[in-house]
Amino acid sequence: MNAYYLPLSLDPWQVFTTDVNLDGEDFHAQIEIRYMPAPDQWFISIWDHSSSELLVNMIPLICSYGEPNDLLFPFRYLRDGKGVGSLFCIRGSDVPETPDPAEGNLTDFQLIWSDVYDE
Repeated sequence: MNAYYLPLSLDPWQVFTTDVNLDGEDFHAQIEIRYMPAPDQWFISIWDHSSSELLVNMIPLICSYGEPNDLLFPFRYLRDGKGVGSLFCIRGSDVPETPDPAEGNLTDFQLIWSDVYDE
């Protein structure tokens, strides 16, 4: 299983590209992570950088409670059924002040992007 830790900062608008191998296939992605003050929440969008196709638009970064919460599970139909992998938001080693990423504490969490997760 391939797993990638996405780089996080406290910048309210982060955009970067990355190459990942998802289920044996190379994928060149553009990632956008944004903080929205009204809901006090962080969101992620994913593009296929090669085709500029928006695949995932502004899904909230919500942490797992016990069981893994695959944020990309609803998008498994994309790319001709290959999906865009699995994404997990995990609390870091210290217990953050909020259960999910909020203003000023995104770096207390980790975003792990991996092959499609099947239980």
